[in-house]
Amino acid sequence: MSATEYIASIGLEVHVQLKTRTKMFCSCPAHREDDPPNTNVCPVCLGLPGALPVPNREAIRKTVKTGLMMGSTISLRSRFDRKNYFYPDMPKNYQITQQERPLCIGGGLEIEVNGKKKYIRLNHIHQEEDAAKITHLEHSSEIDYNRASTPLMEMVTEPDMSTPDEAIAFLTALREMLIYAGISECDLERGHMRCDVNSSIRPAGTDRLGVKCEIKNMNTFRGIHRALEYELRRQQSVLESGGTLRQETRRWDDEAGATFPMRSKEYAHDYRYFNEPDLPPVVLDQATIDQWRTEIPELPRARRARFVSDYGLPEYDAGVLTADRAIADWYEAAARASKNPKAVSNWVMGELLRALGEKGLTIADAKITPAALASLLDLLDKKTINGPAAKEVFQILFDQGGDPAEIVKAKGLAQVSDTGAMETFAEQAIAANPKSVDDYRSGKQAALMYLVGQVMKLSRGKANPQLAAEILRAKLAP
Repeated sequence: MSATEYIASIGLEVHVQLKTRTKMFCSCPAHREDDPPNTNVCPVCLGLPGALPVPNREAIRKTVKTGLMMGSTISLRSRFDRKNYFYPDMPKNYQITQQERPLCIGGGLEIEVNGKKKYIRLNHIHQEEDAAKITHLEHSSEIDYNRASTPLMEMVTEPDMSTPDEAIAFLTALREMLIYAGISECDLERGHMRCDVNSSIRPAGTDRLGVKCEIKNMNTFRGIHRALEYELRRQQSVLESGGTLRQETRRWDDEAGATFPMRSKEYAHDYRYFNEPDLPPVVLDQATIDQWRTEIPELPRARRARFVSDYGLPEYDAGVLTADRAIADWYEAAARASKNPKAVSNWVMGELLRALGEKGLTIADAKITPAALASLLDLLDKKTINGPAAKEVFQILFDQGGDPAEIVKAKGLAQVSDTGAMETFAEQAIAANPKSVDDYRSGKQAALMYLVGQVMKLSRGKANPQLAAEILRAKLAP
């Protein structure tokens, strides 16, 4: 789309399943996706007559903490409403949500795209319950009510994003923050984070937003990006051909790479919202909110900046290490125990992440401790061991745990730095490789490295390579 002719406005409605033990209004277990269908249900979440809901305090706490992290104003008094609609995924034929008085108002999140920062405003965050899961088959549909009434928070942004890249940057930053704070697992494949995408275009130079089209139930970042690219092109094509856009809800077909109409866009009055009669208002006091504020951890953006300032790391290193809170915690423990935080970063990003990826493990599964890595790197810095030996010890620590110094001693991996022994190895390498000697003396520096390799081989990998190079240079000097 040509930015000189049209301006895009994108807003998101992000639905996040909260990380709680039970459902939003009953004691049924939540987040048990692998359990047999329709086993985690009760009269409350099935909407049977006479069953009364009770709000989940933990869900409210996590929603308020999210608002605090995003700079929202927390409502001391909010309420639940009924959103009335008839569909098989909602057993009560209405959804308990918040329409008039949400828990969190305003706030926002800063994103960065192509080196440029932008603040995306938040309209509000409200609390609600999830619907059941419907699986459409060829000639029928199956409904699993295990998910019905799982705690959700819905985050509604202002239409401040203007490109698909900005939308993905917002969702990525939001997901990272929510996982960091333990608000949600944000597992896209399991539907813990889903999104309705609103977009419109307007001629450049005008302030009034164009006609809004909503794409429902997106659950992959790649799909959202592709859907927005297509939808913005489609809207421009309609306008350029003299057509008229209408406010509607559309669906994304990933295989076709296109959006298709579902229905005309609903308005609030279509749902006949009214105050939920079975639930009292949610009343919070400032002391409770202040207590919840103290539970918020250091967030990824702030932690990245601190890793750069405190440990002297490049921004790239800090970004990789803070992408996962458990990895960031592990790195920081090792860095504090080490005299070389940059070396720790190199080994965590290299050897540790490689080993975890190869074994399909998380950092919690690794037997190596932060203190052990710090000790290993200390042995390397002191030249007690060389690089190949350090990698061998690391693998043992990763698989079995233990003390690096004891492993070095037991395996006989201590680096040979004895000048006499090294001179013997160097003389043997020179005698056995006359061509490499001639190549070095004729100016080919690579030949020296070959000879160093031969010394390493003769010493069974224990030689100090820097000392080997010095001795070889001296012996090969004219």
